[in-house]
Amino acid sequence: MKTLTDTFKLSNGYEIPCVGFGTWQTPSGEVCIDSIVKAVECGYRHIDTAAVYGNEKSVGDAIKSCQVKREELFITSKVWNSERGYETTLAAFEKTMSDLKLDYLDLYLIHWPASAYRFENWEEINLNTWRAMTELYKSGRIKAIGVSNFLPHHMDALMKTEIKPMVNQIEYHPGQTQNETVEYCKRNGIVVEAWSPLGTGRMLTNETLIEIAKKYNVSVAQLCIRFCLQNGVLPLPKSVTPSRIKENADVFSFEISAADMAEINAMEYFAGSGLDPDTEDF
Repeated sequence: MKTLTDTFKLSNGYEIPCVGFGTWQTPSGEVCIDSIVKAVECGYRHIDTAAVYGNEKSVGDAIKSCQVKREELFITSKVWNSERGYETTLAAFEKTMSDLKLDYLDLYLIHWPASAYRFENWEEINLNTWRAMTELYKSGRIKAIGVSNFLPHHMDALMKTEIKPMVNQIEYHPGQTQNETVEYCKRNGIVVEAWSPLGTGRMLTNETLIEIAKKYNVSVAQLCIRFCLQNGVLPLPKSVTPSRIKENADVFSFEISAADMAEINAMEYFAGSGLDPDTEDF
């Protein structure tokens, strides 16, 4: 990967830009619009949002404000937990499309799996949600479909369906690399995306990462984004600060050595959301 517009190829041949611009925790309104417009100016072509973020309307406004053609952008959204199921997923998709003001979506994800912790029929719920997404995909209204926060046992049933997940977006950063899930995905041709690759900022004060970043004359944020890419994972950094948006895009002028990659990969868990797909109660 040498530029923001270099791509990972999904299992259906569709291409996804190798770094996405995240919008989790970005408030709707001018802050959201301005940050996305700035990101596109800096070269981002991949924007990630979700219904539950509450900012899809602003993301749609930003897309219209950007001076690039729609087909040059890769837009992702997600169906929220309360909308899982066949009919509810179809309805949720229509609302997302209305809010984003788009004719098609590049990628649609199940935001979190239904799990045995909350539902006896959790597998059926996931399959019914997936059936709706498969129909939308086959109709051409979505170019690719996938999941988010799914562990291997959540994905097993979906892997037996007509259209298999093409993406799994998971929490991924130094200290939380979810090796079992990543290996499962790579074995099955599923592209792994990293949400919170900077640990919502908590990576930035880690002394080990600070020292390694100094070797390359880069920020810890740049190091973490590059770390994802060198592990074959697609990072989704988020910022609303123009200087950091620009900085986070500049991750192609250096390469982390094998020794430093090994040290980062070996880091113990030290900062993360603490969310577990098997025990989430929202």
